[in-house]
Amino acid sequence: QVQLVESGGGLVQAGGSLRLSCAASGRTFSRYVMGWFRQAPGKEREFVVAITWSGSSTYYADSVKGRFTISRDNAKNTVYLQMNSLKPEDTAVYYCAAHYSGSYYSTSSYDYWGQGTQVTVSS
Repeated sequence: QVQLVESGGGLVQAGGSLRLSCAASGRTFSRYVMGWFRQAPGKEREFVVAITWSGSSTYYADSVKGRFTISRDNAKNTVYLQMNSLKPEDTAVYYCAAHYSGSYYSTSSYDYWGQGTQVTVSS
């Protein structure tokens, strides 16, 4: 069992930066692929980025490549999302998720979800 708690969301102007954190409970955190998804009002939840258990491989949605960076610290049971050059279209609730196997990109592959943190980018 893994419990996930996101933090770091907020209101920022376009072009600004935010760093999200996701703290995980459970001793098996290092075995899980960790992902970030987001959901804007009236839209489906969409994939943002994922990182393998070792951190050696990362997978990004085209819309955030070059602007967002995912990292993890297995010793701290934490995964981070550094978001730079934010745009109004990045406004959404951001969710941290964990899974052991399956597609990196599909919500249905992920077994555990956090409660989400709101990111609002003003123009």
